[in-house]
Amino acid sequence: MHYFKITKIVFILFLIILFSCSQKNNITDEITENVRLITYNVWYGFTKVPERKNRWIEWMKEQKPDVVSLQELNEYTPDMLAADASSWGHSYSILIKEDGFPTGITSRYPIEDVHRYMDGFHHGLLRVKIQEMIIYVIHLHPSNWEIRNREIDLIISDIKDQPKNTPIILAGDFNTFSSFDSVFYSHGKLEPFFMARDMKYNEINLKDGHLDYSVLDKLRKNDLIDLEYHMRPSYYYFTGSFPTLIEKEGEHGSQRRLDYVFTNKKLANQVIRAEIIADEITMKLSDHLPMIVDFEFVR
Repeated sequence: MHYFKITKIVFILFLIILFSCSQKNNITDEITENVRLITYNVWYGFTKVPERKNRWIEWMKEQKPDVVSLQELNEYTPDMLAADASSWGHSYSILIKEDGFPTGITSRYPIEDVHRYMDGFHHGLLRVKIQEMIIYVIHLHPSNWEIRNREIDLIISDIKDQPKNTPIILAGDFNTFSSFDSVFYSHGKLEPFFMARDMKYNEINLKDGHLDYSVLDKLRKNDLIDLEYHMRPSYYYFTGSFPTLIEKEGEHGSQRRLDYVFTNKKLANQVIRAEIIADEITMKLSDHLPMIVDFEFVR
């Protein structure tokens, strides 16, 4: 009888431990929150390809984003952006301006502390706070590496003014190159392409005849993490984020990565996915490909 009593006690203790572990896991699950961010340059606000707009809206709805950073919202109004945002479940949206090449942001969560910077920025800079994260919507100068350098200096200075340990995100079209991708540009096709543009249109794409990597190098030197590069799998295949297969006049050069999401280290450790989406649908929606970043927060 003594043996059976001990066995019964051990079994009960086992059940208690098992139940406790189960409860602990349930509590952990309850305080885990996933947040999906999408950044997308939508090419002249779909004014060039209005027939693609409905399919783009459907694609956005399918992705179920929580925050969306948008570039080239040409001819948009705040009401138009709000209507698009509502279609994918967002009640909050901000448009930086209504002329030129506006940027914008939409969110499932309230958007707070909105700042619109125009001085020193070719397309302007939008900075907001969402869920305690400071988010910069980026669209740097499209054809002048010197101006991009000045723009990134202003952004870095603004970041340094934020409270220490604030989660920081930079998301958008940086219109520049990462030295992490230099091996994919070793074919030497981009330099002649940009040299021809510089001569024909009086642009300043090349720095001493070479691709400029200095803009993104400055971000890395300030401890900001290139998430797409950071999360590349062993089987990684380079697609770039521009150009796509959309019908567009002129020559656009070979594939290159222009669209990025950077975060500080505080957020980088909470990223579970960061990739450019290149498939038969996104290849024909805009001239840029979208990027998706998934964060996993334990609250």
